[in-house]
Amino acid sequence: MLFNSWLFPPFLAVVLALYFRLPHRAQNVMLLLASYIFYASWDWRFLGLLLLSSGVDWTLANLISREPSRRVAKRWVATSVAVNLVFLGFFKYFNFFVDSLDVLLANLGLRGLDVHLRVILPLGISFYTFQSMSYIVDVYRGHVKPAENPVDFALFVAFFPHMVAGPIMPSRLLLPQIQNPRRVTWIQVREGAWLILWGFFKKLVVADNLAPIVNQVFAADAAPSGAAVLIATYAFAYQIYCDFSGYSDIARGVAKVMGIELMVNFNQPYLALNPSEFWRRWHISLSTWLRDYLYVSLGGNRSGRLLTYRNLMLTMLLGGLWHGAAWNFVLWGLFHGGLLVMHRLATQEWKLWTLESGPARLLSRVVMFHAVCYGWLLFRARSFAQIRSFTGALLGLPWAWAGLSSPIALLLALGTMLWAVELWVRNADDPTTSVGWNYGLGALACAVMIVVLVVLAPPATQSFIYFQF
Repeated sequence: MLFNSWLFPPFLAVVLALYFRLPHRAQNVMLLLASYIFYASWDWRFLGLLLLSSGVDWTLANLISREPSRRVAKRWVATSVAVNLVFLGFFKYFNFFVDSLDVLLANLGLRGLDVHLRVILPLGISFYTFQSMSYIVDVYRGHVKPAENPVDFALFVAFFPHMVAGPIMPSRLLLPQIQNPRRVTWIQVREGAWLILWGFFKKLVVADNLAPIVNQVFAADAAPSGAAVLIATYAFAYQIYCDFSGYSDIARGVAKVMGIELMVNFNQPYLALNPSEFWRRWHISLSTWLRDYLYVSLGGNRSGRLLTYRNLMLTMLLGGLWHGAAWNFVLWGLFHGGLLVMHRLATQEWKLWTLESGPARLLSRVVMFHAVCYGWLLFRARSFAQIRSFTGALLGLPWAWAGLSSPIALLLALGTMLWAVELWVRNADDPTTSVGWNYGLGALACAVMIVVLVVLAPPATQSFIYFQF
């Protein structure tokens, strides 16, 4: 079941109708069953994997909390991490590594493995696996007490608004909200309704209308001009932002209506001044997870300059691989790791510049945005050959702009609408925080947005991009 499917509104209506009539413990049971129905509607066969993963980690977390020996407790942590990574590695990376090894063996003149399985990637496995693993580590570190009630923990893992595409919620933020009774306020309902509406606008109006431009240029047999590559790369930058942040907004809005607060996952990332700030604004839940559970575990910046750079590169490499079983994702991760290393060298080692003046900050934002856009080219490309071809096209001046007036006009129109609203509400959950807002203006703005949704949303909606991860 997708947020943008016709099944979701009646599903949500039934869930909310039951939710507000039940006491706390019954709410949790109902939400857990609803979450499993939501997940099973995609493919019921993988519900068993979700149940097994949740059962293993609930059991191990309670063993860890009761184990007096830190050495033994660490073994239980290692067991949990190993089980989760085996599940994730098999379903997501088995064929990728087998195919890569076959290519390597062929280049060496050796026979391949001839081992290929038709493995279907379970929906949301990257997200709920990372969430469950962070819970185990938090219990071991003493940051959170283990959930004694298995229903509470299962709901923490499977809560349907965010389980298939995030945000990846830290246990210390989400688990107490599940364990304790919730009181829904009118402000939460108003904020949740706005987030749902704004999320659908970003997804259906902006992302889905830009998708044809991107798909045409990045097709396997395409040979576009440099100008077409540039426009398609800009279009993909806004498509992936509106697609993913739109999902996060809908997820946060649905949870808010039930009195549950999910973390902000995006904060106007294309206004970032540098690579470090970009990752504090983009996919915040993942970048926070990578920092807290990978970068810090590798040693962070505590072990000297060279190891700090190594840790940055390893963290971003694995962050890139997390996105998918393909070498372009690895290259994308290394690209962003290189940006972080260069920024750290320039600012902390070489002391090259400061950004105190307005023009310098504007220039930094423009440069950073275009660096991120080139990263999106690496991310979206189908092959290394396409990356080489498109990079060459971008460098091959002068560009031919013929036939691009319609894509440019659409990109400008949708981008203007997006930025007008984002700068107006300042990334707030509630537009009432904006200057000059009143209930009449608010009702008018929401009505206009609904009309635009109905008129401009394409008849065939696209699946959310991050469902493939």
